[in-house]
Amino acid sequence: MKVCAGRGTSYLNGNSYDDCKKIAESINDKLKPKIKQKGKFMWSELLIEVNHDELVYKLVLKYLRRDGFDIGNYENPQIVPKTN
Repeated sequence: MKVCAGRGTSYLNGNSYDDCKKIAESINDKLKPKIKQKGKFMWSELLIEVNHDELVYKLVLKYLRRDGFDIGNYENPQIVPKTN
């Protein structure tokens, strides 16, 4: 049985997947207070914040959703704190 040993190439800027996850977590920690203060954060602002790194962008969105934020959708491309 063959087992996938993981991606053989690096991501943007030579980072591994684990590096990208760590970068995304650190960006996530910085963004949470900003989003709560402003009330919303646009996807276009997030793209600039992650320096146009697609993997980190997607991971940050994933972690924000995990942490209770509404990350929107293509019709409403903004991140807002969830209201219960």
